[in-house]
Amino acid sequence: DSVSKWDIRTKIWDYMEANNLADFPRPVHHRIPNFKGSHQACHAVRELDVFKRTSEIKVDPDKPLEGVRLVTLQARKTLLVPTPRLRTGLFNKIVPPPGATKEILRICATSQGVKDYSVPIGLDAKVQVDLVVVGSVAVSEKGWRIGKGEGFADMEYAMMMSMGAIREDTPVVTIVHDCQVVDIAEELLDDHDLTVDYILTPTRTIKTGCKRPKPQGIIWHKISYEMLERIPILKNLRYREKQAGQDVILKDEHPGFPNARKPADSDENAKTGNTKLQTESTSAQIRQHHVGNDSLSTKSETHGALTTVYVGNIPPGTRVSELKSALREFHASPLRLSWQGAQGRAFLDYMDKMTAESVVSSLKGLSLRGQTLRVEMAKNQRNKGQVEINGQRNKYE
Repeated sequence: DSVSKWDIRTKIWDYMEANNLADFPRPVHHRIPNFKGSHQACHAVRELDVFKRTSEIKVDPDKPLEGVRLVTLQARKTLLVPTPRLRTGLFNKIVPPPGATKEILRICATSQGVKDYSVPIGLDAKVQVDLVVVGSVAVSEKGWRIGKGEGFADMEYAMMMSMGAIREDTPVVTIVHDCQVVDIAEELLDDHDLTVDYILTPTRTIKTGCKRPKPQGIIWHKISYEMLERIPILKNLRYREKQAGQDVILKDEHPGFPNARKPADSDENAKTGNTKLQTESTSAQIRQHHVGNDSLSTKSETHGALTTVYVGNIPPGTRVSELKSALREFHASPLRLSWQGAQGRAFLDYMDKMTAESVVSSLKGLSLRGQTLRVEMAKNQRNKGQVEINGQRNKYE
């Protein structure tokens, strides 16, 4: 009887808990496990030539990788950390304050530091990652890796390939406890699974010499609509790849898929800014526009709660139709759009705060004419005297 990836995960999680090898947060089930000795294993990265030669390193946000994030900052290298669960954008660049003490650097390496000392990096940033560090639940000496089952590390790698941030020979390192190094049958690997070149444990450094090709980019036919909704930046990448003429048909659109959706004729829409909306985006908008009609809220309340999103850094010469067409592509059409193209900005009104927040996260990293836009809740602008929201009317100065 064959062993599944899930069997391997469960066995390792159980073993680590039973033998008290796990560290906070516990229990380690359903996580990339933090383990006793993780800092020691992380510090070994300094001895790797591939680390010494790098200037820009992407390290996952997992707790057991905190030590690598710290070593990277101490070595004054650029540290990129993916946004947890890719909810907004792809990376955050950790920027310690000038003259940061050891203590501050230590904070910068934690998940809190990633929140407090980081700058989001858009898809257009000319990022060149020289080393990728991922967490694992299990890994084999041959370099086969098993994550916690949500596919984020594979996805981030594929996104970096798509945006040209890494090359095929960019080394991948994972850091695990010795008990996480196990045999994994090659038939368990999928073509989107990321393999690793180096494994660091508290006692040893393993060079896997893995020759299996890593993912070459997003494998769209493995991606579902649900995933596209959950990971806003995927929509962004798909929009670009579609414009570049690549096949971006999703899993749910494939003819062989039960209840397959017909690929929406959105290629045309994307090119022409055509108002012929995809069915799914129309329904998303209908949901958004008619929130006020359901039993939860009355019309008058909803209008009082209009929430405004600020879009800045719009390149000179951009037409309002270009912004509208991009907003449609992301199912983010506002109730009202105030265009101030000459000042490089626009204000979008949405029905309520929740809708506005989800729009801000969907549009993170969106670019027009090769320039990444700045998208945020308008209240951040209000302090600067640019936007004042008076009662129910929004007055833009």
